[in-house]
Amino acid sequence: MSDRNDSSWTTDRQILRERCEREDLLMFINSGFAATRQNEFYTDLYRPSVSIEFLHRYVLINYRLLYARTLAAGINHFNQQQIIFNLLQAGAPANREQRAEEGELISVALRRLPANRVYSLFARLQQHRVNNRRTRAVIKAYLGWRREPEFDAVKYRNKYRAAAAHVHSRLEAELGRFLFDHANQKAYQTPLLNQFRQAQYSEAALYELPFTVAESLAQKHQVPRDVFLKKIEPKMTAAEKLRYQSAVARTKGVELEFDLTQAGITKLALYVLSLSQQERTQRAEELEAAFTGAAERQRNRVPLKLGRVAAVLDRSHSTVGSRERRNRPLGVALAASYLLRGAAEEYRSFWTPAMKDEAHEFLTYPAGQTALAEPLLDALNWQPDLIVIVSDGYENDPPQLVDQVARVYRDCIGKTATPEIVHMNPVFDADHFAPRRLGTTIPTVGLRDAEDIPTMLGFARFIAGAVSLKDLETYLALRVKRMLKSDET
Repeated sequence: MSDRNDSSWTTDRQILRERCEREDLLMFINSGFAATRQNEFYTDLYRPSVSIEFLHRYVLINYRLLYARTLAAGINHFNQQQIIFNLLQAGAPANREQRAEEGELISVALRRLPANRVYSLFARLQQHRVNNRRTRAVIKAYLGWRREPEFDAVKYRNKYRAAAAHVHSRLEAELGRFLFDHANQKAYQTPLLNQFRQAQYSEAALYELPFTVAESLAQKHQVPRDVFLKKIEPKMTAAEKLRYQSAVARTKGVELEFDLTQAGITKLALYVLSLSQQERTQRAEELEAAFTGAAERQRNRVPLKLGRVAAVLDRSHSTVGSRERRNRPLGVALAASYLLRGAAEEYRSFWTPAMKDEAHEFLTYPAGQTALAEPLLDALNWQPDLIVIVSDGYENDPPQLVDQVARVYRDCIGKTATPEIVHMNPVFDADHFAPRRLGTTIPTVGLRDAEDIPTMLGFARFIAGAVSLKDLETYLALRVKRMLKSDET
């Protein structure tokens, strides 16, 4: 009898431990899609920073293998940077296979990150004096992999110099002189380096440089802002044009062209929301075609076929976001609507508050309270196969009602015919170390961009509790294989 009780107690303890491990990992991965070290509408910069740092340290110490494999899960760039920094700071693991896999993941992840983020990471490693053999090898490999080191040296001069010095990297003679020998800045054979040298003295040479480099030199030459932006426009990337498509620039008569035919659907949504209502109305046909094209391009890259889909989309006042993430929650909801519309056999959107003009969803703007229960009821009455709720989760009109609606419908009305409901949240809630939930009935997943919807629909089943820790581990291992294999090709 005692042996049976001991066996039962051991089994129960093992089940609880696996459940705890599963929930820890799910919380971390889920946060990795939405968390950034930026202000949000409801939280300041400090609280998210502390929460994110704690989460990373906790998972690194307790689940290092799976922590590294999270690099392949599709999490956002900020959290990938944080993982790479922590892995390099911690040193290489003793297990040879784990060490090799980690190294490959770090290498592939770095090559996929934007260069500015990589050089910021290298600068942070230098500041924290992380200079073990593995770190030196990683930085040297990345610098050797870059095809245009002179471009990086000009655009990220201080950070590139710091990285090269930190690992004692051997540089080509002119590049070394450009970075380290300030007293010997005579003419260079490398065109870009020579253009930078000339731009120190000539305003005309500014416009042959990358935008971010030319911007600081334009201030030195006292070039008027509107004149500079107009002349440098051919050198600007789509992301730079989007970032500088601000109200201030527009009131000065600076109109930067934004390529609607190439933009990703989330960037397109953010650009359109930066336009005035009048301009959006005047360009309605052009913008509608642009959204349709962006959604189609995304489906060609990542196929997504759905049946009958309803979307409950939050456009309450809090979707205005913060200064750093202006209109981000609303932009993700808008982009999600167009993406789901194109992927579904039948589709309906239910905005809260309701929109007066539903013909063109891009005319939306932040307003009112977060009242999700009524549009969810409307969506359930339409009887779709899938309901996607895109909201920051701060339901307040009335609070906590949407979870009750979903639970009652599942238990008493829909039963076996209840559609799958998934809440996708583009905002990190620092107080709960995860995207804010709408309740226990509806699974909540973080959402970086609308482009991540196919990944998040698959990940939602883990959040719903339908799979085990072993299934989660298998899922991450498959993501790792896919990531490393795609890099080889």
